[in-house]
Amino acid sequence: MKQLLSGNEAIARGAYEGGVGVATGYPGTPSSEVIPAIIEHYPEIVCEWSVNEKVALEVAIGASLAGVRSMVTMKHVGLNVAADPLMTLAFTGVNAGLVIVVADDPGMHSSQNEQDSRHWSKFGLLPVLEPSDSQEAKEFVKIGLEISERFDTPVILRMVTRVAHTRTVVELSEPERETFRLSYQKDIRKYVMAPANAIGRHPVAVERWKKLQDFSENFWGNKVEEGKDHSFGILTHGLVFHYVREVFPEAPVMKVGMYPLPRQKIISFARSVEKLLLIEELDPIIEEEIRSLGVSVEKAKEVIPLCGELTPDRIRQAFGMPTGEVVVKETLPPRPPKLCQGCSHVPVFEVLGEMGITVWGDIGCYTLGAFPPYDAMDTCICMGAGAGVEAGFKKALSLVGKDHPSVGVVGDSTFFHSAMTHVVNAVYNRIPMKLLVLDNHITAMTGHQPNPASKVDAYAHKTPYVDIEKVVKGMGVEHVVRVSAYDKTLLRETIRRELEHEGVSVIVIEGVCVIAQPRLNQLWKEEK
Repeated sequence: MKQLLSGNEAIARGAYEGGVGVATGYPGTPSSEVIPAIIEHYPEIVCEWSVNEKVALEVAIGASLAGVRSMVTMKHVGLNVAADPLMTLAFTGVNAGLVIVVADDPGMHSSQNEQDSRHWSKFGLLPVLEPSDSQEAKEFVKIGLEISERFDTPVILRMVTRVAHTRTVVELSEPERETFRLSYQKDIRKYVMAPANAIGRHPVAVERWKKLQDFSENFWGNKVEEGKDHSFGILTHGLVFHYVREVFPEAPVMKVGMYPLPRQKIISFARSVEKLLLIEELDPIIEEEIRSLGVSVEKAKEVIPLCGELTPDRIRQAFGMPTGEVVVKETLPPRPPKLCQGCSHVPVFEVLGEMGITVWGDIGCYTLGAFPPYDAMDTCICMGAGAGVEAGFKKALSLVGKDHPSVGVVGDSTFFHSAMTHVVNAVYNRIPMKLLVLDNHITAMTGHQPNPASKVDAYAHKTPYVDIEKVVKGMGVEHVVRVSAYDKTLLRETIRRELEHEGVSVIVIEGVCVIAQPRLNQLWKEEK
């Protein structure tokens, strides 16, 4: 049976067909739809939204060690958070198959940077699979699980925004599901990475990498499509393959779908054409390796940029070809993103803007507080940095002997994700950090996924409420205040008063997300 599926939906289907038993993740565009798709369509798989990506990967590792195939999802910046367990997992290996779905965002449609997750392959000696459409996304999950078990390794499945969100036809298969059974066996030499054991596991990872290189040579995802004109051939990868076929329909094309690269297959392809062109999105990962092998690569008339996602027209432009004509019947006014009408963040940033204080920001809907009409945020680095930068700024002020009113701002999901440790650090080191936690009871920016402050889990079932105010008090913060986001007068007075406090201060600003509120109210009422 065939079905039209987005890449993310196809990944969910691949997990089902491939016998995954546990799926975890932290929401982040463009990866957020995988877990909801599993929950909606494949109840055989146990899912959770974890509090951050490191936690999600470690839970998946536990399932794998138990003998249950597992999958974890995140966006590219999330793998930075999960890198600590990932790099050691490359040494220990797995028990049951473990696939890590990482969604890159070329063009930064909804991201604060544009990193290329293919680097993790050589960096961690880890196989990376890169599908070009939904059909491959489904199949690569299944083959990824098989590779994971065959080579005793985690496998990274690298998605990009256009594959994750574009719907293409997928051929569905019968699931290969078995009754789960515990198959864990204690093996401290393999799983306890104390230095004495880790020294012995590094050569294992290196030897495995060599075997993966041999496997890549015959992997069906590294494919060559013959052409009519052999005056030149094109080497490309992933989604870009489809753009290349559109722009150069007569040329032979080789698509890379797995890293480590199939070196001999690339060399053979290069010899079959008079000259080899390489079209690569973002970093020159393929280019650098094949040049080191002595493979000659022709450059485009104009250099394909290292920034931004490719399109057929960007490729045509790089090769001096006429671009497609886009007919615009009327010019629409630009519509920049903005906070929703009635959003609880609006009065907060109105007050902060009016007070004129420095605001160290974070990732979330509230990042829009940096722009007009609020102009009330100074930085946006990564999740949790709103708290961390505020702490560092306060430490610097103690050196220069000056006072400068500033606060850090994080959301409720970000607080649980990576700001909690900054609160503990500030208490322990007596840093007079001032932190505003915008508690709207949902992870709003990525699609309204629940978090520990939502009172419901990924299945919309009642779960213990993790009260941020109580958590902060338990960390040793003596000045903790809860205030409504919509009481601007009280909010202003509270911020002004807490700025004068000499120690750590946390203000929990509450206002349920206006988009999620009807659904949350219904769930909370149903669970009473």
